[in-house]
Amino acid sequence: MQCLNNLAKQQGAVISTEPRINDRIRVPEVRLIGYDGEQLGVTAIDKALKLSEEIGLDLVEISPDANPPVCKIMDFGKYKYEIAQKAREARQNQTHIVVKEMRLRPNIEPHDYETKRNHIERFLTGGDKVKVTIQFRGREQSRPELGYKLLQRLAKDVVEIAFVEFAPKQEGRSMTMVLGPVKRKSDALAEAKKAKKAAEKAAASQQL
Repeated sequence: MQCLNNLAKQQGAVISTEPRINDRIRVPEVRLIGYDGEQLGVTAIDKALKLSEEIGLDLVEISPDANPPVCKIMDFGKYKYEIAQKAREARQNQTHIVVKEMRLRPNIEPHDYETKRNHIERFLTGGDKVKVTIQFRGREQSRPELGYKLLQRLAKDVVEIAFVEFAPKQEGRSMTMVLGPVKRKSDALAEAKKAKKAAEKAAASQQL
């Protein structure tokens, strides 16, 4: 089988990834599995095809490399739909962690700090990382401890939802720290969906 596949590739042929079904299964006998999962044992291909036709379903080769090949009686259209549905769900469940960035000044005003911290908390609870950058200007460059203390304060304020992934590090006129979310993004998205559904249900019940 592998040799045939390699030859087909060399000749530029298109190889189907779909399993063989019904009269495309060209072997004398198969190991048959019934529609309900019952093991029917080694069966002649003609008999297996007849059994599938009698109940209006398909004979699908699910293990072509076995000896003899394993076939199952099933609704092939429904099977293909379920496979496609699972593939879509797998793609939807894939999560990409984004690194957000927030810039602060070493002498930031209390109100501005609270605003920036709220943004950072929102990013973290959403499952994203946050790169916090302290920007030094003029004489502030001689006071790196101001930036370090501010980053320490921030890390302490968000300790319940984040951890310090990269400790504060000064590079030229800036000092950076990276915060990682305690909660995985997939969990955060699931909770957000659950909260949205709960809110929609509550709104619908109020309209009744």
